[in-house]
Amino acid sequence: MGSSSLSDALSTTGYVVAVRTLCEFTAKQGDLDLRFTPSPTAQEGIAGHAVVQGRRGDRYQAEVSLSGDYGPLHVRGRADGYDAAHNLLEEIKTYRGLLSSMPDNHRHLHWAQVRVYGHLLCAQLGLEEVNLALVYYEIGSGHETTLRETRSAGELRAMFEDQCRRFTAWAEAELRHREARDAALAALRFPHPSFRPGQRQLAENVFKANAAGRCLLAQAPTGIGKTVGSLFPVLKAAPAQRIDKVFFLAAKTPGRQLALDALKAIRAASPALPLRVLELTARDKACEHPDKACQGESCPLAKGFYDRLPAARQAAANVPVLDRAALREIGLAHDVCPYYLGGEMARWSDVVVGDYNYYFDGSAMLYALAQANGWRASVLVDEAHNMVSRTRAMYSAQLDRAALRLARAGAPEPVKKALTKVARTWGEIDAGAPALWQQLPAPPEKLLTALTSATGAINDFLAEAGQAGPLDPDLQRFHFDALQFTRLAESFGDHSVCDVTRAGKDTTLSIRNVVPAPFLKPRFTGAHSVTLFSATLSPWHYFADLLGLPEDAGWIDVESPFTGGQLTVHVARDISTRYAHRAASLGPIARLMASQYAQTPGNYLAFFSSFDYLDQVATLFAERYPDVPVWRQERRMSESERGGFLERFHPDGRGIGFAVLGGSFGEGIDLPGARLIGAFVATLGLPQLNPVNETLRARMQAMFGAGYDYTYLYPGLQKVVQAAGRVIRTEQDEGVVYLIDDRFDDPKVRALLPRWWQVDVIPAINASLP
Repeated sequence: MGSSSLSDALSTTGYVVAVRTLCEFTAKQGDLDLRFTPSPTAQEGIAGHAVVQGRRGDRYQAEVSLSGDYGPLHVRGRADGYDAAHNLLEEIKTYRGLLSSMPDNHRHLHWAQVRVYGHLLCAQLGLEEVNLALVYYEIGSGHETTLRETRSAGELRAMFEDQCRRFTAWAEAELRHREARDAALAALRFPHPSFRPGQRQLAENVFKANAAGRCLLAQAPTGIGKTVGSLFPVLKAAPAQRIDKVFFLAAKTPGRQLALDALKAIRAASPALPLRVLELTARDKACEHPDKACQGESCPLAKGFYDRLPAARQAAANVPVLDRAALREIGLAHDVCPYYLGGEMARWSDVVVGDYNYYFDGSAMLYALAQANGWRASVLVDEAHNMVSRTRAMYSAQLDRAALRLARAGAPEPVKKALTKVARTWGEIDAGAPALWQQLPAPPEKLLTALTSATGAINDFLAEAGQAGPLDPDLQRFHFDALQFTRLAESFGDHSVCDVTRAGKDTTLSIRNVVPAPFLKPRFTGAHSVTLFSATLSPWHYFADLLGLPEDAGWIDVESPFTGGQLTVHVARDISTRYAHRAASLGPIARLMASQYAQTPGNYLAFFSSFDYLDQVATLFAERYPDVPVWRQERRMSESERGGFLERFHPDGRGIGFAVLGGSFGEGIDLPGARLIGAFVATLGLPQLNPVNETLRARMQAMFGAGYDYTYLYPGLQKVVQAAGRVIRTEQDEGVVYLIDDRFDDPKVRALLPRWWQVDVIPAINASLP
């Protein structure tokens, strides 16, 4: 869509399109080629533009707004700069490495952009000709390379009209699609005969948040249909609020599938709804040739990618649901990469389903597209209790000394020399940090200088190597780690911690993000509305503080459709699961589980704080109660092994599955009815007490006055409630949960449990059991 949203196009007789979008649609050609990487970050690009513009003097006009029409198209954008004294229009491009390594099709696209701006300028100022310049700015060195040409107004008009002619048919089809989509959405009906209890309350609040353009935190119990209850109101609000895109973001694959299933139900209830749905899948899962580089000489699906893309794009636009399988089928039919076809179709889809990183990561594709195209996007974040840990990881970085050693071993000579300087500087840091773990006041400047030189040397080598092939895998891995480390070092502040961890003779340098808020605030303000929903978003201020939600963000705690009579919650306060008491707890926990199983045989889940603890209890339980079937979560289970674990929970089955709290089976799984009738939670889920978490606690105390709660208590209790939430999935389910630890009887802890739970304290474990 355009530099303004497509919704703006609907308010006029034409179709608004950004200069960049027009050129990318019509002027890209040749191979897909990702060798010219890594590219600057968005922040580095903005800074680079500012540096070049600042060098031009007071009379230089930066960010010149230009627009013009062709038939139904209204083309507009901002040229980077214009020097009226020399009649010179500039387009600035930032890059890393050697300019000579830039593929020709990149340069071709850049010239197309500056020529469109040239035409718009000539038309706006009545010029007969204009001088055009591509200014390439190398981020590392600050060096500028300028390419110039002079074009007449007539030449530029002919080029502009040619591009517009090639885009017009697509634009008219998109405009018709949007009009039909919005008309159908205005008449959209809920896909089920009625709302579930609690689901209507959720849907109404999501609708109101989108109507007001606000963010919303929605705590809603598991089992009420949160996916449909959030998607339906956003789609219903889209026409009136001129929402261009809906981004549904999930923490894990099952969450994406729930969204696709919900959208399938919505479409089934409204067969005439022309809604385009896209599923984005990680590149390593979508890649057809994982042994090949993403460039024409290596991968057949990259060769001539942009030449075959128009036909593939047209075919994909006619498929209502572009899930992973559909993208693969279309991509292979047209000999284009399915993964990058998915990236292209994000521009032309109405609902995009993907992982958190597509919008919240530092290089997030959906966020970048939304900002570049001026989309009004409504963002839905599923299982949002995961957001704190996931976004902390997005804005953290690690460098490993052992990885540096492997990188040096496989490095060519010029690069090896630069990496040796890194190793020497690193050695000085190690000498000054002899402890097993030590916090540093900031990322060491000397090391950052050495890392910048090393990544520059690698970029130069890549540029000069040309067809020589990809980097050694160990060198490439360290290269990307070093780039992430240096980029995060540039924005280092109170929101992060820098430290050194020693393991034997090797050390690891880390920048650990503890408060993602400074990075996420632009993501929230850049969307029309963001709704974060989960069964465990309490207390709301914990998420608001750490994620950086806007001041006017709303909060709702949806009433549960379940009653206290459905779930019996017992606190076993005579057992302590603290580390010092683990050995003494094994027998009592086993007896408690055996007693409950003897009373009501069926399928149970038992959660523990670690694999070691799990194994100790499971082994003792199996020895004492061999007639009770037992199965365990193992370390590093494959997808099929996880499936096998869940298949044991058959409606007619019996036994106890042992799992780790916070792992694969503690959330995101659905075992309704007799598939699961109870759970034992033998831990508060508190993060481990170690120097890293204690440093985080001190930082949380300094920033929010709640160090222990923000670091230990709230994250731990969220895992407990999620695990217990596996038991009651429907309004017909009944079950039991045992919270095993004396601390569960603390009023402060009890206040963090769901309001609808009726919690009681059980007497001492029956000593008559073996």
